Amino acid sequence: MEIQENIINKVAQSGLVTLDPAQFYPAGERVVYDIKDNLFHGLMLREKDFREFVKGHDWAQYQDKFVAVTCSADAIVPAWAYMLLANRLAPYAKEVVFGDAEVLETVLFVKQIATMDVEQYRDQRLVIKGCGDIPVPVSAYVELTKKLTPVAKSLMFGEPCSTVPIYKRRD
Repeated sequence: MEIQENIINKVAQSGLVTLDPAQFYPAGERVVYDIKDNLFHGLMLREKDFREFVKGHDWAQYQDKFVAVTCSADAIVPAWAYMLLANRLAPYAKEVVFGDAEVLETVLFVKQIATMDVEQYRDQRLVIKGCGDIPVPVSAYVELTKKLTPVAKSLMFGEPCSTVPIYKRRD
């Protein structure tokens, strides 16, 4: 007795479009500048000392990097100090944000997603890929959902063979 099996790839026939959030990951070195190293006794920032540091520091080392400016110490740091750092970093860095590495990644992804042409996904059944080699912040998934919901026929999370439904338009 001969058994003949026809294997059908239902995923390929489903018409699902997979969108990988990692495509919005801008390549480049990330740097966190922690102002704690400029604190007097680890407690507060002294304007005169800080201005001398800013004047003499080699800001060119941040050329074409993505920079997050933060203070990991529980200290008194006035807003102008972060403004001064941003002013010095801006001519060199690709991006300067206030916050830690996670905030930096969020800002970078959100900016890239904002440039996305959603019309190509109009009336499509979309799967936003959930796994990959590049860590994607949850904020990127939220931004993609907000941006794609108005145009997509349906929106799912995961892989085409195993998805979690997020949204389905009622026609």
